Amino acid sequence: MFTGIIEAQAEVLEVREDQSNRHFTLRCPFTHELKIDQSVAHNGVCLTVVALEGDTYTVTAIAETLSRTNLGQLTPGDTVNLERCLLANSRYDGHIVQGHVDQVGICESVTDQNGSWLFRFSYQPQSAGHMTVEKGSICVNGISLTVVESGEDFFSVAIIPYTYEFTNLHAVKPGDQVNLEFDIIGKYVARLLQK
Repeated sequence: MFTGIIEAQAEVLEVREDQSNRHFTLRCPFTHELKIDQSVAHNGVCLTVVALEGDTYTVTAIAETLSRTNLGQLTPGDTVNLERCLLANSRYDGHIVQGHVDQVGICESVTDQNGSWLFRFSYQPQSAGHMTVEKGSICVNGISLTVVESGEDFFSVAIIPYTYEFTNLHAVKPGDQVNLEFDIIGKYVARLLQK
């Protein structure tokens, strides 16, 4: 489980194809603290550390993960947002994030608001649980954010300077894909109401 509070960014050093899988080798500030079989969220996608070598580590994404997320677009030199799994004695600063991306969204616009930025994203409402509510939570590229405006197939979020600088949102521009994980509580409520 994660909270959507980004710890650091990792640089993608190598992308290697292996049948329908893709192996990513990355470098981050806390590589020396990682262990084989540890879960780390990459742009909101929970991946397992499968190899460690010096100051680099490797994770593997299977075809299902690549089809639902923006990880398949990563190339060497790109950066991803990182969060290690939640410790039982930690403060819960974001919201409940599973690291299970529901789908990708498309950045429709980025508006400079003289000290903050308003991002608008569109998405395909594939199920009743794929929805947002104003002032509710949404996870974008692994970042826990509060919804400003909510529509049937879009939402907007306001980004403070700290988040803009210390996540990869500063590189997101209109037309780019982002990973979306909708609020797990909302997904369960929607499923229960369908029964």
